[in-house]
Amino acid sequence: MTEQAYAPFKSILVDRPADGVLRLTLNRPDRLNALDADGHRELADIWRVVDRDADTRAVLLCGKGKAFSAGGDFAVVDKLTQSFEERANMWREARDLVYNIINCSKPIVSAINGSAVGAGLAAALVSDIPIATRKAKLVDGHVRLGVAAGDHAAIIWPLLCGMAKAKYHLLLNEPVTGEMAERLGIVALAVEDDELESKSLEVATRLAEGAPAAISWTKYALNNWLRMAGPTFDTSLALEMLGFSGDDPREGLASFSEKRPPNFPKKAPF
Repeated sequence: MTEQAYAPFKSILVDRPADGVLRLTLNRPDRLNALDADGHRELADIWRVVDRDADTRAVLLCGKGKAFSAGGDFAVVDKLTQSFEERANMWREARDLVYNIINCSKPIVSAINGSAVGAGLAAALVSDIPIATRKAKLVDGHVRLGVAAGDHAAIIWPLLCGMAKAKYHLLLNEPVTGEMAERLGIVALAVEDDELESKSLEVATRLAEGAPAAISWTKYALNNWLRMAGPTFDTSLALEMLGFSGDDPREGLASFSEKRPPNFPKKAPF
């Protein structure tokens, strides 16, 4: 497949660092690779192109600069609190991001450095082999914002680290370092900062040099565990979008902007 097929994806750098390996780099380093509206859409859609790319046998997903991805741009979040159309569109994109990675026939390695939050964290953890630096900071910030953890957490965290740990980190917005994530089973490997690039490329290269059908079909079969959790994920994502219509995320967003703790209502609206 020619690189022209990837031309529409302006927020993602595309290169081939080894034979059969496609590297996708989130390219907004001045904003810690926070995803604006275009970036979120592109990260959801690019996997369909990758799936059809006969020149690619493995994928390496990373972020440019000192962070993997700081999550969704606040301008995107603000629109979600104001518009049904924005929430409906985000529901589709967030659903596609997770399912397109799960259904992509190519094995995907994610190289996680710095902060990984929101949709960026979703892409990193739904990838087949997540590798993080020991000091990386993984956090699902949904409840801190005031909405349900819908991006990806319900489909994969309980499977990776168990229900008790999943609830602890998701309900309390408790960060996980890369080192801790390896111990919990959330990532496959944790390495030193200066080893991340070489180790993740080594793993992606090994996948590219393996038997393509065997690796692809093994991924497909293993991901049936995630497909079985599809209804749980669909529910969490719908509840996240429902939450954006209430007052809590407005307060959560304001507290981020004003760098203060949120002051959520002490009584649930139901």
